[in-house]
Amino acid sequence: MKISKKGCDLNSCFFCRGCLPEWQAAIALNKITYTIKKGELIFREGDPVTGIYFLDRGLAKVHKQWGTEKELILRFAKDGDIIGHRGLGNENIFPVSATALEESTACFFPLDFFLTTLKVNHAFTYDLMMFYARELQESERKMRNLVHMPVKGRLAYILLFLEGKFGTNGGGLININLSRQDIASFAGTTYETVFRIFQEFIAAKLIDTDGKMIRILKPETLRELVDSQMP
Repeated sequence: MKISKKGCDLNSCFFCRGCLPEWQAAIALNKITYTIKKGELIFREGDPVTGIYFLDRGLAKVHKQWGTEKELILRFAKDGDIIGHRGLGNENIFPVSATALEESTACFFPLDFFLTTLKVNHAFTYDLMMFYARELQESERKMRNLVHMPVKGRLAYILLFLEGKFGTNGGGLININLSRQDIASFAGTTYETVFRIFQEFIAAKLIDTDGKMIRILKPETLRELVDSQMP
C-alpha cells in the first residue's frame, strides 16, 4: 500500500459521519489515507492490530483461511465501510484478512486514537454497536445456511444479498464485479459447483450474466427457493 497524496473529504465514511463536527480536526490530524492496488492485502490474518481501516473508495473482501488451501469470504466492504474491527479485543490480533478487489483507497486510524474517539463520540459508539449487532445477525444467518442449506439455496440467497447490499446499475446488473471463485468462497462451495448452478439458473431464466456481472431476472423465484430450503 502507498500513502495517498489525496485525503478523503472527512464526510463520506462511517467513521467521519458519526463523529462530532468538532472532532474533524483531530480526524484530519491522525488519519493516513492509503492507495491499494487490486489484489493487494490490506492486513493479514494473524497480524497485530495497530489501527482500524475505513474504505474511502473501492471494494474489499474480508476472508479467513479455511483448510490448507481454501478461503472463506465473510463479508464484502464498499465505500465508507469499516474493516479491521474484528481485531478489536484483548488479543489485538487480526482473526481475518482483507484484500482489495479493485483499486481502492482506505483511511487508517491508529488504535489509540480510534479508542479515544469511541470515548468522546457517543453517537459514533452507538452506531458502531448497532453495526456489530447487524453483522453478528448476518454472520449467524450465513453460518446456519452453510451448515444446513443446500448449495442451490445458498447461492440464491447470496445473489439476493449482493443485490440488496450493492444495488444495480442502469442495466439492472448487480453493482459488484466478482469472480466466480469469490462467489464460491462466499458461499462455502467450489468454483465448479457455482458454475453448474449458475448455468441452471440461466437456463431457467432466473438470472443472466454480462461477463462477471449478474442480473437477477426473477427475484421472487429466488426468494421462494431460499424459503423452501431454509432450515
